[in-house]
Amino acid sequence: MAQQDMLAAAHAAVKSALGKGAQEASARTYRVREVEVKWRDGALEKVHEATTRGLGLTLYVDGRYANVSTSDLRPEALETFIGDSVTLTRALAKDPFRTLPDPKLYEGQAKVDLLLEDPKYATVTPEQRRAVAKEIEAAARSVKGSGAILSVTSSFSDTLAESWRVSSNGFSGSRRDTQFWVSAEVSVKDPDGRKPEDYAFGGSRFVGEMPKAGEIGRDAAERALSRLGAKKGESAVLTMAVENRAAGRLPAYLLGPLSGGALQQKRSFLEGKLGQAIASPALTLVDDPLVPKAFGSRLFDGEGIAAKRMPIVEAGVLKAYYIDTYYGKKLQMAPTTGGPSNVVWTLGDKAQAALLAAMKEGILVTGFLGGNSNGLTGDFSLGVQGFRVRGGKIAEPVGEMNISGNHLDLWKKLAAVGNDPYPYSSMKTPTLVFEGVQFAGV
Repeated sequence: MAQQDMLAAAHAAVKSALGKGAQEASARTYRVREVEVKWRDGALEKVHEATTRGLGLTLYVDGRYANVSTSDLRPEALETFIGDSVTLTRALAKDPFRTLPDPKLYEGQAKVDLLLEDPKYATVTPEQRRAVAKEIEAAARSVKGSGAILSVTSSFSDTLAESWRVSSNGFSGSRRDTQFWVSAEVSVKDPDGRKPEDYAFGGSRFVGEMPKAGEIGRDAAERALSRLGAKKGESAVLTMAVENRAAGRLPAYLLGPLSGGALQQKRSFLEGKLGQAIASPALTLVDDPLVPKAFGSRLFDGEGIAAKRMPIVEAGVLKAYYIDTYYGKKLQMAPTTGGPSNVVWTLGDKAQAALLAAMKEGILVTGFLGGNSNGLTGDFSLGVQGFRVRGGKIAEPVGEMNISGNHLDLWKKLAAVGNDPYPYSSMKTPTLVFEGVQFAGV
């Protein structure tokens, strides 16, 4: 089905829904092509290719609401599906807060090219994908100490995603984006019989801007080999630096409780904190959906609301919540947007090495291992691994340790933000340094 046909199907679905008794309706058609090549220990392990398509339909019928979907896009099948869906919606309980967004929220959409689609996507060949996966493994096995490597798994994957959205109150929009990813997982044998492992990955919107296969392979192997001999460190209150790659987990625990759903359902420790300090002055975050080539970029959100920059935290003070139309009505708050796009940080002036030199003693966390965070109370307990820092230098590896506390307390201990935002995530997290963190070990 061609692009114009997919858009026409969305328009037709909305028109049909209104004709069958819905007062409002919104339709989204989509098509996604995914390809993955996985290489393991010198042999091709997996080749996966799939194209999926479908239609999602949101219905507002006599004060009732339903969200339904189908993969059968034949016109006659859609007519039956829509008719049945409208009938079933009438059987649901009324929900007066369910409506489409105010059409004014569609206005002001940025007139920019976010550079989300690589025009060369179709030129990527099966041979190219396999060659990259092989090169990643070869690079991993080339590093010093590779005799301890037990296994290497590498992969190359790419995606072309297309979607079209139409609403009965005036919205119409489309989106096409590509992504390319490479990764490596390496396991090694410790002299004591343990089998530590680590990984590396990277991606881009454009195939010509992907990280080098050799760099990914070597990084994964070096990370895995650095885990040899890891032991629990001593229990202590220490300064904690969190590597940029791992640090994204921490702000994610802040963003979740900022959602309208969490606020309305009384399961957010940030309820009522708007305008209050929730972190140290070192923390400034902006939700920016208009960053070219970034993984969270968009011109409109899942409701069609025009995407705009939105301050989240300024110098430690909470400035905004993520509020969609539904929860905005329930909370009597103006909608902002339904969820995060790209998180942009106000960066510091030091890279990781300089931050470690300044902290002198502590632990560099390079990964989180399980644990939990309570969105209602802000309490958390997280397993960590990384390295002891002594004299400002990375020392012995540590693992099987734990940090615990409360997010409101932790973020007020944020002492420094690095200048090294992680490029392969919409979180864009730099190295973070927290003072006075409780570590549990031996």
